[in-house]
Amino acid sequence: MNKKKWEIRQAKLSDADSLARCMYDAYSQFKEKLGGQDLPPMLVDYEEEIRSYPVWVACDGEHLVGGLILVFSETYTTIANVAVHPEFQGHGLGRGLIEFAQKQAELRGHNEIRLVTHSGMSENITLYSHLGWKEYERSENKVFMTKLL
Repeated sequence: MNKKKWEIRQAKLSDADSLARCMYDAYSQFKEKLGGQDLPPMLVDYEEEIRSYPVWVACDGEHLVGGLILVFSETYTTIANVAVHPEFQGHGLGRGLIEFAQKQAELRGHNEIRLVTHSGMSENITLYSHLGWKEYERSENKVFMTKLL
């Protein structure tokens, strides 16, 4: 198997359509598992996200293969969205984006990073737990996780 390569860079408005397709592809694999439910990141206006939040994309040459959206509060950073195109899953890009998010949090002087995932996305919960994240709350189908940096 060929080793997948990528670079992470700040998103540009011109990335919005490719980012939307990447997010849709990444989340659509969970749709059947979640009873046909579309997850919120599949329905977002990514041009507006790029204008409003710090957004990064991972690219393999010309192809956008991952995305990361962060929200910075006064005391912690939240990963609002992180996703990897299905063809690039299992190659370390998800971990790379999460580590990049942690570095961004540290650059802002934050010692905590948070995220919310769907309870039906057990693979993601397992990955986050493996990377040192701890669950601190559940509400309906949401799992709230945190990691101290």
